[in-house]
Amino acid sequence: MPLWHSKLTRRKAVFDIYLSALKKYAVFNGRARRKEYWLFMLCNIIVTIVLGLVDMTLGLYSEESGFGLLSGLYALAVIIPSIALSIRRLHDTGRSGWWILISLVPVIGPLVLLVFYVMDSTPGDNDYGPNPKEQSSQQVL
Repeated sequence: MPLWHSKLTRRKAVFDIYLSALKKYAVFNGRARRKEYWLFMLCNIIVTIVLGLVDMTLGLYSEESGFGLLSGLYALAVIIPSIALSIRRLHDTGRSGWWILISLVPVIGPLVLLVFYVMDSTPGDNDYGPNPKEQSSQQVL
């Protein structure tokens, strides 16, 4: 298989993961793997940077608000999918989605959430559903 084919397949897989998270727009139940969470966040960062550059180039950036028109609209569009994915990621580690509120505690709250997001999935089924990592490995077999 040519090298370009494997790179194209990986790019398509990243895009598919990003789109699947967006399609689960307001799904707050179930579980999300680390890979799904971090690739979605990486794509969000990349899109935000690109839209910020476009905003600055087109003169749509506002110093007062700290946002540009396009990047602001994008942030509004992905806030609910981001929260939903974060809650599903917490479910994957065996925690309630209410743990997301710890982010309101300055400095320590976001660090605690970062640790939770980096942790591996709880093996097997938990209160929030089957382990998506085990499901995807069974599909490959």
